[in-house]
Amino acid sequence: MPKNKGKGGKNRKRGKNEADDEKRELVFKEDGQEYAQVLRMLGNGRCEAMCIDGTKRLCHIRGKMHKKVWIAAGDIILVGLRDYQDDKADVILKYMPDEARLLKAYGELPENTRLNEGRTKTLSTDMLKMQ
Repeated sequence: MPKNKGKGGKNRKRGKNEADDEKRELVFKEDGQEYAQVLRMLGNGRCEAMCIDGTKRLCHIRGKMHKKVWIAAGDIILVGLRDYQDDKADVILKYMPDEARLLKAYGELPENTRLNEGRTKTLSTDMLKMQ
């Protein structure tokens, strides 16, 4: 039998999520960037997002975030716009739910933007009314 020369298996590659609990600085958009809300995930590191400027764009999740930061439908993200393709963009950052609420409070996101946590609350109150 050959000796195991690797450094570990699947769980070692996953690593530990120690960075989740610490607060990070809120990042605002700059030139060539836009806020967007994910409409649906397409697979192959891509998603469809509705940008705040009203344009629906096909977004590519950059390699640094791929399989490390999980993005779902309804998440608020920061995308980098492309000069040569207006209908495509690159995902730069995913905002945590509390960061998305702060962005809305600062007036960066429009008031009619529905954040994910709001949908779950209304869903649970609807369920209570039905009983």
